[in-house]
Amino acid sequence: MIEVRGLTKRYRSTLAVDDLTFEVRPGVVTGFLGPNGAGKSTTMRMVLDLDRPDAGEVRIDGRPYRDHARPMRTVGALLDAKWVHPNRSARRHLQWMAAATGLPATRADEVLELVGLTAVAGKRAGTFSLGMAQRLGIAGALLGDPPVLMFDEPVNGLDPEGIRWIRTLMQGLAAEGRTVFVSSHLLSEMALTATELVVIGRGRLISHGPTAAFVDGASGSSVLVRSPAITDLVPVVQAAGFGVTPDPSGGARVTGASTEQIGELAAAAGIVLHELTQVRGSLEEAFMQITGGDVEFTAGGPPPRPPVPGAPAPGPAGTHRSEVQR
Repeated sequence: MIEVRGLTKRYRSTLAVDDLTFEVRPGVVTGFLGPNGAGKSTTMRMVLDLDRPDAGEVRIDGRPYRDHARPMRTVGALLDAKWVHPNRSARRHLQWMAAATGLPATRADEVLELVGLTAVAGKRAGTFSLGMAQRLGIAGALLGDPPVLMFDEPVNGLDPEGIRWIRTLMQGLAAEGRTVFVSSHLLSEMALTATELVVIGRGRLISHGPTAAFVDGASGSSVLVRSPAITDLVPVVQAAGFGVTPDPSGGARVTGASTEQIGELAAAAGIVLHELTQVRGSLEEAFMQITGGDVEFTAGGPPPRPPVPGAPAPGPAGTHRSEVQR
């Protein structure tokens, strides 16, 4: 288990991490999310005692990282895939790491096979692609067979097969009862991989809990409705107090209503429906909704949405904030 309590770190005038508190439990994959500049990498470095916090503490299995006699056998981490001497072979690099922590040299070949690098074990690491370097970094994290694992952006540079492989790997490690903590900007992948989430923005905790609860609580759900008489249905639905937005399918998304409610409204108005589906929000939608005010850099808002058939005209420009600024 990783326990973070009141963690605070300032770099001159910049407060990188602000009184951050959370736990990462064993047995599940915990995703670590936040916009660029949110403090994720700084937090991970403080967990590993690479940066000293100004306040607060981190305990790994009950003790600070520095108090573990053989930390590689307790925590395996991938923070920088390119942290390898370019002229060392993959095998020599891992054998050097193994020797430093009292592991047998044969362990290097075991983890190389696990990550699919046996065929290039003798090649210089400096010739590796980013995807191969990621696999080598993961091999280094697994070298000591640790109960706690941390990965910072582990899918960078991986092809679809590699992304699927690491998803399966992390879920398998968690199923063995290990603590797996992973940061990523690939939200679609995190939705498939992580059971729990820690979400931060500007160094502060925004959310901590199950992935499903985060998505449902932030993005909510909607009802997709398609009808040959959609222009007649929209004002009926709006009159009942529900929000309506257009859908690329030619239908409409209704928020705040159930499929039963929309079906009953359509039936009462004598309107034929071709589709009525409850649609759950996505992790990306939930993330943007929750962290929109904590992004470090923002671009212009998205192009205006097409009008909903039958909906009133929008108000004057400037009356609504862009999606990025919410």
